[in-house]
Amino acid sequence: MPKITFVGAGSTVFAKNLLGDILSLPELAASEIVLFDIDEHRLRTSEIVAGKTAVAIGAMPRITATTDRRAALDGADHVITMFQVGGYQPSTVIDFEVPKRYGLRQTIADTLGVGGIMRALRTVPVLLDMCHEMEELCADATLLQYVNPMAINCWAINAATSIKTVGLCHSVQHTASELASDIGVPVDEVRYLCAGINHMAFYLEYGRQTPDGIVDLYPEIAKVAAGGAIPQRGHSERSDGGVTGLSDAVRYEMYRRLGYFVTESSEHFAEYVPWFIKRDRPDLIERFGVPLDEYPTRCERQLAGWEELREQLEAPDSTIDVTPSVEYGAAIIHSIETGTPRVVYGNVRNDGIIANLPDECVVEVPCLVDHSGVQPTRIGRIPTQLAALMQTNINVQALTVEAILTGDRERVYQAAMFDPHTAAELDLDQIWALVDDLLVAHADYIPDNLR
Repeated sequence: MPKITFVGAGSTVFAKNLLGDILSLPELAASEIVLFDIDEHRLRTSEIVAGKTAVAIGAMPRITATTDRRAALDGADHVITMFQVGGYQPSTVIDFEVPKRYGLRQTIADTLGVGGIMRALRTVPVLLDMCHEMEELCADATLLQYVNPMAINCWAINAATSIKTVGLCHSVQHTASELASDIGVPVDEVRYLCAGINHMAFYLEYGRQTPDGIVDLYPEIAKVAAGGAIPQRGHSERSDGGVTGLSDAVRYEMYRRLGYFVTESSEHFAEYVPWFIKRDRPDLIERFGVPLDEYPTRCERQLAGWEELREQLEAPDSTIDVTPSVEYGAAIIHSIETGTPRVVYGNVRNDGIIANLPDECVVEVPCLVDHSGVQPTRIGRIPTQLAALMQTNINVQALTVEAILTGDRERVYQAAMFDPHTAAELDLDQIWALVDDLLVAHADYIPDNLR
């Protein structure tokens, strides 16, 4: 049976979902599961959840929990990362509050922008330390990388280590389902081809399987875009305690402008480009329903939910419900272990997969998985307008990776300088001053040579 190590297992809800998927597969039900986290309190809760998940499924894995990362990695066949360096307090709060002093507002701040850059400076060194331990302790393991900023993290791992890694996200499959709902088509009849970079991949094809072949569904999406009734995606809690709907207006606007639909949510996408969040244009924020400071309010809900879950599950007689998730992690492990072929969407080094993007960048594309591991599908050239938009984000990713791998602090300023949203709001002196303030505020979590 494979040894599967969860790094950051204190992310209890996410770990529970992946464990449920893994242990529900008969060939993996007796796996060795190792939970690692630096927070003993959260780790203990996750251990309880893991045990109750196994009982609910009727699986009999060997479950251990440890705060010793080397022990957790030793001999692992698969390693899953799901941690956040610096947590909500202090790091996420800093990523939002310091830029606000300069008039720079964000929504999620975990992928790009000054928030994404700072998160990378905190996260990549930890990932690289872990990967170097993997080279020593489990060199043949597959790293299933769920941590943001996805593209920057995977780029650095590919550049600085020999570890086999695939970055995993759920935006492709989530959005495919959302679009199917928008146009009234059963999602199990939808067939698509998607390609790009993480959080900025586009459906190059989106169709419906019929007895006569695949029918293009983009005309149906165009009707929704032209109809004026933009779909809502759940809700967001405002800082005043109220609730507002999460509009999908940003993505539908980008579809109208580019001709293709993007995978990542509107609240994410709004901060990857220069057009939707402007301090002197509150009308844009209102028109497109951009939820400023969405991630901090989401974190607060998650923390409250974790406490509620902990209290509930630590009761001796409590049980747990297990439902399948849409995550790819369990399917990848199963395909590698059993040889069962599957196609998933993964983030991998480009190397010509998308011909008009740089070889060294990380792209999100369909991948075949079997005994041979994760094998990406060659896409060729994508529409020029899509590649041009992605390149604006790739520039920031490249400079951030170079800053971390070389210790060149100048590249941090330049990454912020070329960030589309930051550049649209601040002048060069403001950008340099903001980066200085953020580096000081994050000094406890970033490398000495970048402080």
